[in-house]
Amino acid sequence: MKNIFFYVFIVLASIFSINPSFSDPQKEIPLENFFKLPQITTVKLSPNGNYVSYFSPWKKRLNLFIKNLKTDETTQLTYFHKQNIRSYFWANDDKIIFLQDQDGNEIFHLYAVDINKKDVADLTPYKNVICKIFKNTCDRYLMFAMNKRNKKCFDLYKLELASNKISLVAKNPGNICNVLMDNAGKVSLFAITNGVNETIYFRKKSSNSFQRLGKYNYKEKIRPLFFSFDNEKLYVSSNVGRDTFAIYEINLETQEKKCIFEHPEVDVNTLLRSNKRKIITAVAYITDKTECKFFDKFSEKIQKFIDQQLPSYENHLTSNDKEEEKYIIHSTNDKTLGSYYLFDSKNFEIKKLFDSSPWLNESDLSSMIPVSYIARDGLKIHGYLTIPNGKKPENLPLIIYPHGGPWVRSFWRYLPDVQFFASRGYAVLQMNFRGSIGYGRTFMEKGFKEWGLKMQDDITDATLWAIEQKIADSKKIAIYGMSYGGYAALSGITKTPDLYACAIDYVGISNLLTVLNKPSRRHTKQMLSERIGDPKKDKKRLIETSPLFHVDKIKTPLFIAHGLNDPRVDKSQSDQIVGALKKRGVDVEYIVKENEGHGFTKEENRLEFYRAIEIFLNKHLNKKEDRNVE
Repeated sequence: MKNIFFYVFIVLASIFSINPSFSDPQKEIPLENFFKLPQITTVKLSPNGNYVSYFSPWKKRLNLFIKNLKTDETTQLTYFHKQNIRSYFWANDDKIIFLQDQDGNEIFHLYAVDINKKDVADLTPYKNVICKIFKNTCDRYLMFAMNKRNKKCFDLYKLELASNKISLVAKNPGNICNVLMDNAGKVSLFAITNGVNETIYFRKKSSNSFQRLGKYNYKEKIRPLFFSFDNEKLYVSSNVGRDTFAIYEINLETQEKKCIFEHPEVDVNTLLRSNKRKIITAVAYITDKTECKFFDKFSEKIQKFIDQQLPSYENHLTSNDKEEEKYIIHSTNDKTLGSYYLFDSKNFEIKKLFDSSPWLNESDLSSMIPVSYIARDGLKIHGYLTIPNGKKPENLPLIIYPHGGPWVRSFWRYLPDVQFFASRGYAVLQMNFRGSIGYGRTFMEKGFKEWGLKMQDDITDATLWAIEQKIADSKKIAIYGMSYGGYAALSGITKTPDLYACAIDYVGISNLLTVLNKPSRRHTKQMLSERIGDPKKDKKRLIETSPLFHVDKIKTPLFIAHGLNDPRVDKSQSDQIVGALKKRGVDVEYIVKENEGHGFTKEENRLEFYRAIEIFLNKHLNKKEDRNVE
């Protein structure tokens, strides 16, 4: 079984193969079908199992709805017409908590809605104050962090769910970066940091005083997951003294560590449990796809039954009632946003609830194939290749798609932009270049101070591999990426200007010096100096690897997009390079959205963005006249 925390970030699929050709080449899927909001998404069960909740569009914004499972009556709980709701959870049987920002600024307020009274309350209506929620272990109150007192650090607060009363629990002296509650809802672990090193403190079940567990750094560390049900042990993911992260159990009395599960090639960070039966059930991890190792026979039996009933999909148990008798299944693969089902664990019955995007037909979409290649220095790089449905992998126009981060990784899953590109005849190649996470510490550290250097070489080598394999037409290759991927797109057309026919930089970085000198990054300055470079000591190299300072090399048609309120990569990063190119008389297409942040989330903006990209790619890769794309 796979829990919601694992599932949210890695909605993956099961076994697949290339479909030879069942789609009509004359039948073009409307662009809107890929980028409009899903019909229903993020389905969850109430703790008592009487309701399912979900997001659904209202006035082109995702709002909260509930459905009574006994009467089938549907009720809309929220009516936001300017912003999408980002995330939510059931705090108890009567109350849902959710977070919402304004126009992508990531200044999240804490909201509550009572499903009976249907009243929505902004519990933290303070200007420029951000809320962070901790995992809830009590149905009477909620612990959360807020930077109301001091904008530079987050204090700990308690929300009384019955009254919506908020009280300060503990002031943050400025260096506390994490807390963890035990199963009684008591703070029993906290971590302090100086931006590089992190020291973890805990207290035993019978003690009021904290003691030190250990001091770690961002390269070799412990990630606390949760306490054992008797609060006498701590479960963690750790790479201390090893290359890959593995799951450990720590005896809090003796501090003895016991490895529960490890994998020789990839990190393992997810441990699953049954709160009702009070047992550990499984671990989950990613190789090319999701894999699980079960410790509990009943959990394994459930998963096998569901997989038999819903073959050709990866079936994630994303939510359950408190009694663990009802579960929500999200059934998905690389060709669909998926469907939601209700599973009865007492009678082993499955009932379909919703489809997320019924307007998309899986047989019309394209398979995402795990691939690997060898970089120029001998390092093995993993990735994913999507070939347009009905096409042979020969001499195709290709889109190189490096991921953002860069300290994340690409996964095998449904991606609307990948499927859209494939539907227009473009192959898409994603790669987990060195520095990506998930493949162990050594692989991640090979990316240190390699922005625009070996990390970029891995992307270039992916492009050359596709040409050598005769998958790609060497004259029809684009590079497209978001955030770090946008930086890689800009770096690609300055470092290898003859390799790409066009490039798309989406909320990307152009100047490493201004990124590293950003005041909000003062707490992580030393870590970023080690990972990217020191603005003073490494200034020469940072200039050499910042695309802004090499605009004279850019001859590739370029498309740039950015959100005005981006809190992660300032819009000035795009402004700088657009301005520098215009000074040289080079025309660059540039879209700025005033009501967006780090990526476009509003439906009308996403549609406009990808309509413009379709025309741009059609012009530079297909060499056809621009079409009027409705």
